[in-house]
Amino acid sequence: MSEAMDRIVIAGAGQAGFQAAASLREAGFSGSLILVGDEAALPYQRPPLSKAYLAGKTDARGLLLRQESFFAEHRIDHRAGTRVTALDRGARQVRLSDGGGLGYDHLILATGTRNRTLPVPGADLAGVRQLRSLDDADALRAAIEGIRRIVVVGAGFIGLEFAAVCAARGLSVTVIEAAERVMARAVSPETSQAFRAFHEEAGVAFLFGAGVTAIEGEGGRVVAIRTADGQSLPADLVVVGIGVVPNQELAEEAGLAVRDGIEVDAFLATSDPAISAIGDCVRFPTRFAAGLPGGDRVRIESVQNAVDQGRCLAARLTGRPAAYDAVPWFWSDQGPRKLQIAGLAAPDDASVLRRAGAGFSVFRFRDGRLSAVESVDRAADHMAARRLLAAGRTLTPEQAADPGFDLKALATA
Repeated sequence: MSEAMDRIVIAGAGQAGFQAAASLREAGFSGSLILVGDEAALPYQRPPLSKAYLAGKTDARGLLLRQESFFAEHRIDHRAGTRVTALDRGARQVRLSDGGGLGYDHLILATGTRNRTLPVPGADLAGVRQLRSLDDADALRAAIEGIRRIVVVGAGFIGLEFAAVCAARGLSVTVIEAAERVMARAVSPETSQAFRAFHEEAGVAFLFGAGVTAIEGEGGRVVAIRTADGQSLPADLVVVGIGVVPNQELAEEAGLAVRDGIEVDAFLATSDPAISAIGDCVRFPTRFAAGLPGGDRVRIESVQNAVDQGRCLAARLTGRPAAYDAVPWFWSDQGPRKLQIAGLAAPDDASVLRRAGAGFSVFRFRDGRLSAVESVDRAADHMAARRLLAAGRTLTPEQAADPGFDLKALATA
């Protein structure tokens, strides 16, 4: 660690930004540490918002990554309700939304992502909502009280998690998806088919291959949603979940390289040695992306990636540099079903189904090697897959399909 590194500023107080701050202190950084976040709340977990929080199984305090005392005890200056609006690389200063500014010896960009908006007439009507922040979740918890008909636009993780919560309450839920299957960008056709069946059994209706052309309202409030084929679906509430875009403008305006994310090297450094970037906003090189359409660089939206990158960067800034090489993994709880994914699959990777009990796993193969494993209610398969991918080991499709083959033994050999 450089002797001159007395102040580190972190732009973004989500999972990645918080983890970088906590890990820097854990690794022995003793200088000034400022965590700038645009939400009023303390840093919190986002994944439960669409599941346990909406279902009333946890409260806002239960979402917090740490209680307020942690920040004082670890001398982390958390600037809540503030964001970095510009940066001056030459002067090593950032400008804040409250009109103030901060100098830095090192700047960490952990700016995250924002939800894509639905570019159709009526998208600004009352009753058309999205889900990303705690405020969004609070608004949705209030909105689903006393209504009956809900339309979800987008059959990705967030849309399906929200649909499962609403269906469990006995509400009428229709999911509109432009693709031909659920979670099409994230999972195999086999897993898509299974989750469609799970949701349909719970009462969720689907409309695939459908584009939304307008949201209709009366008195300024949504009453229906219109699709490209002319259907008009009645709706008391519309929830839009059509993906996210990285918050890369700050980096781009400062002259840093961006391409669907802030470009960093294997050590999470930008082209400016005084600036690093981590989390959902970052495009980085990884061996797990080899053979994917975008080459060996990828942008990943996951808690695992945010946490591991925060730790990796903290180690580098405190004198223990190592290339980022964590296995990507994800999860989604949809009703009683738990989906866990290890690795990164390409759309045309081969699939091998392995059933065991009530659950199953789909093993994906690219160029004859294991690329990813999708497990449903099979936690042991998921853990074995993470170990196999980390070690660079593979197995044959025949072994993957055989429920008697000992994955754990292979993974720990």
